[in-house]
Amino acid sequence: MRKLVTTLGLDRQEWLRYRKRGLGGSDAGAVCGLNPYRTAMQVYQDKTTDNIEDIDNEAMRQGREFEDYVARRFTEATGKKVRRANFMYYDEEHPFMLADVDRMIVGENAGLECKTASPYMAEKWADGKIPMSYQIQCLHYMSVCNADAWYIAVLIYGREFKYYRIERDEEMLADLIRIEEDFWENHVLKGVLPEPDGSELADSVIAEYYKKTRAEAVELTGFDEKLSRRQELLELIESMGTEKRQIEQELKLFMGEAEIAENDRYRISWKPVSSPRLDEKRLKEERPEIYEEYRKVSQYRRFMVKAA
Repeated sequence: MRKLVTTLGLDRQEWLRYRKRGLGGSDAGAVCGLNPYRTAMQVYQDKTTDNIEDIDNEAMRQGREFEDYVARRFTEATGKKVRRANFMYYDEEHPFMLADVDRMIVGENAGLECKTASPYMAEKWADGKIPMSYQIQCLHYMSVCNADAWYIAVLIYGREFKYYRIERDEEMLADLIRIEEDFWENHVLKGVLPEPDGSELADSVIAEYYKKTRAEAVELTGFDEKLSRRQELLELIESMGTEKRQIEQELKLFMGEAEIAENDRYRISWKPVSSPRLDEKRLKEERPEIYEEYRKVSQYRRFMVKAA
């Protein structure tokens, strides 16, 4: 591995700009289609535009704040000392693979990835399980740093602390490098948008990417089978939705005025909920000047399919 830049004193915007030069550990799972919160399309958009994508939220901030705590807990639990790397690294053989690791293990050719998780996500860490996108992240770091293993430690807020050791797997590493190399060379460098994966995230990327329109029609070719399948799925979804509603209606008749029904396997709640909503029609009629002042027009492309 080679050092790309020191992270000491590097402000967040510059750090994000350096990340555009390649694929980092958090990108790897998305490129492989295994990150539930990020798609390959989003990674492509980030790497091919000048915009600095600064995704942040409260959970991510807490994860950064608790990183030191997780590292200390790991040392207490294992007796292994850790140190900060303070550099962003890249793989000499595959320069598009970057690594900005949480910690390196002192005296071992290994590193540590620090994670935090909500109690609602505890099941994903139960019985020795590690979310697949995090496993891919650790494998990516092993490849860039040429490490023998990588540890991952997780603090499940208010519940427990766990850690695992992921061993180097040459076959998995070869597959990961191949996937990342294909993505970087055949999509990022060539400016070719990756295939969609059916996620809502992919919808948002496509909508942003093709926001502008031209008043023209193109010949529709090569989609007859898929459109036929789409119609089959719509009919199936409608049928399943009807069946689902029927079951729910039977349960409501069974419960009557009771708010709760439960047994050893299920707990059903049917409680009154108050939801304040703005009466737009009345506001427009009675206070049109206020309605016009705060009215917001949003533009989007409506997608429709009709049979000929």
